[in-house]
Amino acid sequence: MSAQDSRAGEDDARYMAAALAFGRRGMGRCAPNPAVGALLVVEGVVVGRGATAPGGRPHAEQLAIAEAGDKAAGATLYVTLEPCAHFGKTPPCAQAIIASGIGRVVSAMEDPDPRVAGKGHAMLRAAGVEVTLGVGAQEARAAHLGHILRVTQGRPMLTLKLARTADGFAAGDVHDPRLAITGEAANARVQILRAMHDAIMIGVGTALIDDPLLTVRLPGAPEVKPLRVVLDSLLRLPPRSRLGATARDFPTLVIATEAAAPERAQALKDLGVGVARARADAAGHVDLGEALKLLAQHGLTRVFSEGGPRVASALIRQGLADEVILFTALKPLGRQGLPALDAAALAALDDPARYAQAEIAQYGADEMRRLVRVG
Repeated sequence: MSAQDSRAGEDDARYMAAALAFGRRGMGRCAPNPAVGALLVVEGVVVGRGATAPGGRPHAEQLAIAEAGDKAAGATLYVTLEPCAHFGKTPPCAQAIIASGIGRVVSAMEDPDPRVAGKGHAMLRAAGVEVTLGVGAQEARAAHLGHILRVTQGRPMLTLKLARTADGFAAGDVHDPRLAITGEAANARVQILRAMHDAIMIGVGTALIDDPLLTVRLPGAPEVKPLRVVLDSLLRLPPRSRLGATARDFPTLVIATEAAAPERAQALKDLGVGVARARADAAGHVDLGEALKLLAQHGLTRVFSEGGPRVASALIRQGLADEVILFTALKPLGRQGLPALDAAALAALDDPARYAQAEIAQYGADEMRRLVRVG
């Protein structure tokens, strides 16, 4: 490889990293579409930027082209996912790229959606646009995992967040008050993570014990309202809970089994709570795989689970937790409590064939480990 080719490769990697960073601002706001980022570059100068808009339209490429105007002609487009090639609510992005006169497209990865799946790249090449594929592919796959899983497996990606004491407990015993495990820095990080997902999911046990609000409390972001999801097999969520009382202001969905009483469902519906039914597992709980498929059918691509130890352990054991974010406090509980994870889930996290450590960071006195599912 010549020095010139090496520099060009470095430039491509740098601009793609910037496009990925720009696209991430759409996470949690553009479902059912993926959070794509796009940059238009002319002789080292960015002349247009785009990130998938809230609600999924306009697409990132269209916004970048509109910002660049006449400067798009002959430019290089860096885009984190293959431009669409099908007619939906808007004409295909590949067609807009051709019409703008863009000379080269650097695309991180092919879109697995069968409506696209190589057709966008083929359309560009047929029109004489140079296409470079695969720059930043690994990072793009992580960014678009929710979209990938929704179109290939019929479920959203799931991020599981857990907080535990230094000796591994998520709570004290049944007579203890609610345990505040993590500090302000870790809690602020959780708020950002909530905002980057389409839904926040808990089990009904957590809802009954903690009576959480499950909202995004970030300055300047009052419009960020992820769907609040409660896995509640028998619809035990009290209508007077904070989730029920605020359902008209913050979208809320309870997923129950067919065994739940119709009158309980109606009481929640009267408050503005959505009620859906899913198959029960062998223990009579909502089947987690079926619940995630239901959320994908609602158009969700990214789910943030803050459920209790039972739900968390089951998600890990069943291979449904794509990312696990584990906060560990400096101080131990120092007495018997509720373990954050069961033995089988802990073994899964320690198995390099199932989970790989991706990041370790410190938030105040709390350690954060991020693990990603292998495969």
